[in-house]
Amino acid sequence: MSPSIPYTGFVPEANESPIVGKIGAYRWWIVAILFMATTVNYVDRQVIALLKDNISTSFGWTKDNKEVLYADVVIAFQVTYAAGYLLGGRLSDVIGLRWGYTIAVGLWSLMAAATGFVRSLPGLYIARGGLGLAEGGNFPSAIKTVTEWFPAKERALATGLFNAGSNFGPILTPLIVPPLAAAFGWPSAFYVTGAIGGLWIVIWLFFYKKPENEPRVSFAELAHIQSDPPDPQVRVSWAGLLRYRAVWAYIIGAMLTSPVWWFYLYWAPDFFKKTFHLNLSTVGLPLVVIYLFADLGSIGGGWLSSFLIKTGRSINVGRKAGLFSCALCVVPVVLAALVRNEWLAMVFLGLALAGHQGWSANLYTFASDTVAKAEVSTVVGMGGMAGGVASIFFTKFVGDMLQRYHNYELILALCPCAYLLGFTAMHLLVPKIDRVSSA
Repeated sequence: MSPSIPYTGFVPEANESPIVGKIGAYRWWIVAILFMATTVNYVDRQVIALLKDNISTSFGWTKDNKEVLYADVVIAFQVTYAAGYLLGGRLSDVIGLRWGYTIAVGLWSLMAAATGFVRSLPGLYIARGGLGLAEGGNFPSAIKTVTEWFPAKERALATGLFNAGSNFGPILTPLIVPPLAAAFGWPSAFYVTGAIGGLWIVIWLFFYKKPENEPRVSFAELAHIQSDPPDPQVRVSWAGLLRYRAVWAYIIGAMLTSPVWWFYLYWAPDFFKKTFHLNLSTVGLPLVVIYLFADLGSIGGGWLSSFLIKTGRSINVGRKAGLFSCALCVVPVVLAALVRNEWLAMVFLGLALAGHQGWSANLYTFASDTVAKAEVSTVVGMGGMAGGVASIFFTKFVGDMLQRYHNYELILALCPCAYLLGFTAMHLLVPKIDRVSSA
């Protein structure tokens, strides 16, 4: 097994020719569009977490089985999401981002709206499964877009900015879903949120082209975007990619930490309801608070490694400092289930979500640090699939633990371990992120 795949993302050496002219900012508009897509992605998957009790009542679930049935519905999403991550990543690499991303967003918007029409458990499995399959294409496509549009020294910040949509979506959801459900019934929330994706597709098709084909990109900005060493023009198969340590490092990092994020996403509303006796109308505030923390973590974690690299630290130091700092932010979450003050619990959970999102920004960028641009979506998809499969087992574990013990203490105690183990494994597999030749 080779230590790493060919490195493609280093900052140009000091003796290389400087870029002449004012660098434009069109690439940051592309990040804004990625932020929108990620926000819609998370709104569409988060709706069901807020409507868990409404759906339980409508479907006739009882106190004795609703936790396990809800976990099974989440698993239906996760199973297909894992597959969608892998397939969506390869699709964007093969047919290109313009149409690969469009197909993903169009399909998941249809399936999100379809959830409001189902009235049986099998129908719910099918709708959520279809949503997962299509939503899996978001992050591989977004990371590939960042790799196309940004040099290595800006990628972590750009990733952190668009990844903030995965926190902004859960902030918006508790603000719009309860009023819709109260006024028009719970299915209306799925109809309205599912319709937003169509607007995004129009914006994407209008604004997105490859940098070299976009007339709104100045010569100086294009030179800045393309300032990294050129990629090898060789496509590597899935099996071939598994020969590289860096690919395994990315897969292991995603596999260990993705289940924790799924847990926060699908059980945070229930945690506040059970622990602090909140309801659908009052649970929105703590969710907004913890996801605001997560937004800060996403941007801050990406900024930290980008800042270190821009000020002369190596890619290796900058990226790993970002990963390790964010892993430490998750440690206090063990206290969230022990305190009796909901504001303290919000702080501990908020720090954990901030840590995860900063970790994700650096983890995604680790893939673009070590993988050729032509393979980035595929490798991100491989890691996403591994994380999705691991999340299935963790979700089942969470459902069983809550059904049996009715508290979150053990579950929250396990969360920090995932990041510390993930960082250790990544560092052992790739002791130094460096420019190396292919195996």
